[in-house]
This record gives sequence, C-alpha cells and structure tokens, in this order.
Amino acid sequence: MKKQPHKRTRDTIAALKPHYLPASADAGGAAPHRYHWLIDLFIQLVKTKPLGAFGGALVLTLVLMALAAPLIATHDPNEMHGMQTLVPPGSDFFFGTDALARDLFSRIVHGARVSLTVGLGAVGLSIFLATVIGVLSGYFGGVLDTILQRCVDAIMSFPWLIIMLTVMSILGPGTGNVILALALAGFAGSSRVIRSAVLAIKHSEYVLAARSIGCRQPAILIRHILPNVAAPILVLATLGLGNAILAEAALSFLGYGVPPPAPSWGRMLSGDGLDHMLRGPWLVIFPGLAISAAVFGFNMLGDALRDLLDPRLTGGARANK
Repeated sequence: MKKQPHKRTRDTIAALKPHYLPASADAGGAAPHRYHWLIDLFIQLVKTKPLGAFGGALVLTLVLMALAAPLIATHDPNEMHGMQTLVPPGSDFFFGTDALARDLFSRIVHGARVSLTVGLGAVGLSIFLATVIGVLSGYFGGVLDTILQRCVDAIMSFPWLIIMLTVMSILGPGTGNVILALALAGFAGSSRVIRSAVLAIKHSEYVLAARSIGCRQPAILIRHILPNVAAPILVLATLGLGNAILAEAALSFLGYGVPPPAPSWGRMLSGDGLDHMLRGPWLVIFPGLAISAAVFGFNMLGDALRDLLDPRLTGGARANK
C-alpha cells in the first residue's frame, strides 16, 4: 500500500503550484481567507475593467429579474386582456401588448427565467462534458487521446445549428431537449481549450513531484490538475452563457425551442414580431433589446474575467500591475 505524502512534502508541492489569482490576494505573506480572492477579483474588475463590470451589472440585473419575476411583472404573462391587442407602450402596459392582448413587459420579465434556465443548464452540461473529455484526453494522452480527439473532430466538422436542429427533430420540443441540444453542439470546442490547459500543466514541477511521492492518478487530477484549469473553465462557462442564450433564441425563432406558452424571447420575435412588426414595432424592439443585453453582458464579463484570471494574457498582465 502506498504511503500518504508527508506534510512537508505536500507543502512543497503546494509551493510549486502557479496561482492564477489577482496579485493582491496573497499580499503581506499571510495565507488569505478562502473568499478573499473573490473580493479582490471584484475590486480588480471594477477598477481595471469597467466594460466588464458593466457587463457584470447587466448579468446581475438579468439574474435578479429572473428570480423576482412574479414580483416585477405587472400581469400574468399568459393572460389575455380582452380586445386590447397591439396596444402601444403606455402606463397600463409598459412595453405594449401583442396580437393576443398579452402584456409584453410581463412576458419579457418571465422570459428571463426561460433564458437563464436553458443557458445555465446547457452550459453546465456542456462544461461537464468538455472538462471530462479535455482532462482525460490531455492528461493520459496516447490511444485515449487519439480516439477522443477524433470524436471531437467529427463533431466540430458539423455546423452547430445543424447539430441542434438534428437533435431537436429527433427528440422533439421541450426545455430539457433544448438544453441537451445546446450542450452537444457546444462542448467540443471547449474540450479543446481545456485539453490545451491540461497539456501545459501535466509536466509541471508540482505534478511531477506528486507522482514521485506516489500520489494516485485520481488524486493528482482532482487536487492538482482541476484546480489549475479552473480559470479557463470559468471563462468558458461565462462566455458560453451568452452564446447559449443566443442559440436558444435562434432555435425558438425557428420553431424548435422551448414550446409555448412559455414566454421565450426568440419565439416573441418569430411569432407576433414577424407578423405584426410594421403595426407594432415594439414587438421586436423589446425582445431584441433583452437578447442583446443578455448576450452583451455575459460576453463582456467573460472577456474581462479571462484577462484577470490568466496572467499569461497581455490584458491580465496589465491588470495585475
């Protein structure tokens, strides 16, 4: 039976690890609190990445709107208000009504829940698949790497829209099926990024030291490899949320997304928005602005986090000066 590493040996391995955290997180020579680096990251984001901070504010607004949708919405999103069809924005209906006399403001507010549910579910499943494939492929290499990468090449050879439409045509409409389709269309490219990060880490001194003292492979993967690829995984997840929301809107626009009567932003554009765009331009303006704000917020936040969490990038180097 293999011996457990001595405490001094574990401390030596920990000292060899790179730390992709803001520079002031470990200032003063004292061990930082486990959450101090999050506070420092927030301060760095506000000070050095104002556009990323603005994107974070948009994301926070979207999350709060989704959580408090029943409190913010002025009407039931599926309630029909008699003959008040295509009413322009006003005091009674902030964003106007659609062709079925439903309050557009309430539908957009509740649509944030649909977008976040689909986005978080798709990105979570996609990042999980990408992490498993990327870590196994990059760390073990050899035949396993060859087989996995050829499968990734085969998936990446198809356009993402073709993959999503194929999955949806086979499984049919539904929120769970949309999440699965988005995840299968998006995990391949992310796995390549994670594999590259693992290839750069697996020959590091602290990994070699862990092997030399008899650490098991699962322990090396969990304790030494995964924590040091957490930064690119976080960036991929943040950027992927914006892409997932946009892809869900595209599927709903084509009629393959979340089925009605769920208030989907993309379906608002494809339904009443197309049919009554000239008579009621607010039917396309407000859902389009909601989609644009969500995608812009996640992309700007993800780009800023990439610069701050990866010191090898020029932006991150400037931010940490």
